[in-house]
Amino acid sequence: MMLVARREITTQIRTRSFVISLLVTVVVVGALAFAPKLFDGPDSYTIGTVNSQQLPLEAAAPDIEFEWRSFPDEAAATRAVLDGDVDAVLVDGAKVFTDGQIETELGVLLQSTHREAKLGAAGVQIAPLQMESVGADTRYQAARTGIAVVLVLVLFMLILGQVMMVAMGVVEEKGSRIVEILLSSVRPWQLLGGKVIGLGVLGLINLGAILVAGIGASFASGFAADFPPGMTGIVAGVLVWFVLGYAFFATLGAALASLVSRQEEVGNVMSPMTMLIMAAYFVAFYATTDPTGTLATIVSFVPPFSSMVMPVRMAATEVPLWEVAASAGLMVLAVLAILAFGAKVYERAVLRTGARVKLGEVLRAK
Repeated sequence: MMLVARREITTQIRTRSFVISLLVTVVVVGALAFAPKLFDGPDSYTIGTVNSQQLPLEAAAPDIEFEWRSFPDEAAATRAVLDGDVDAVLVDGAKVFTDGQIETELGVLLQSTHREAKLGAAGVQIAPLQMESVGADTRYQAARTGIAVVLVLVLFMLILGQVMMVAMGVVEEKGSRIVEILLSSVRPWQLLGGKVIGLGVLGLINLGAILVAGIGASFASGFAADFPPGMTGIVAGVLVWFVLGYAFFATLGAALASLVSRQEEVGNVMSPMTMLIMAAYFVAFYATTDPTGTLATIVSFVPPFSSMVMPVRMAATEVPLWEVAASAGLMVLAVLAILAFGAKVYERAVLRTGARVKLGEVLRAK
């Protein structure tokens, strides 16, 4: 099996198309990490006041636009902050209301101008402004959502692409009857397992390159400052879930592809599995906007959908460890079941050339 896997790796990795696609992917991912910085417009802030004088922020930051609004009391100011009408509210000249942690740039400007104004008026050391969140801490929510969306696209494209490579390879070997020569030296499950492992390693190389390029470019662009805590766990989780999802779909794809002998028939025989991957993609994409919702939570435990939905939930929000462990355990069981099913179908159908073989006929055969 390892010999077959090595043959798949060395054959594919030397092709010009693999090298070019890998380089293009790295460049695109790296460019996307700089996109927020390149296309970000000039900063502007809306700031409210309650029993407070406006601070000379315009003098401290002339390139930034500031809009000031006055509120009669703390209750009105709190509603404005939670509704997103203002970025912050200066209350009684001593504290600042925000929704979650205040943006770093705005916080620094408020503290510095507050200190200078008080020193200029009194000539004594004064206490810094007290930052008070009137809502949930949403500092990392935008970054989490962005990471989750990227993960959905990456997992979908890699899993679908690598699975189709497995299917096309199976049909090519069957149609050219090379499989008959190969099976004279190795067992069917070894040939199937080697092909799945070999092309899976190529998928991991692609995924690793994407992660390295994306994280490296994020640090270079400064976007990494917005990364949520636990990024190491998120990255490790993506790798594990990719392996599980790929193992499931690649084995199923190889089994279905073994039913036909011509490349033209691959699309038709693979359509049920393609629809399954698409369904997992749509649910995972929905989970980026509502990771704690009932649908996303339930489906993240259902194989094979969990291979895409659970890593997206892990990126988009905090997921209890027991949920991750339970979902992974169920996915492992599903992979083992599909391996047994796929090996049986592949062994019974791969040597039957000619017309398309019916799945039911293969399963009934002894």
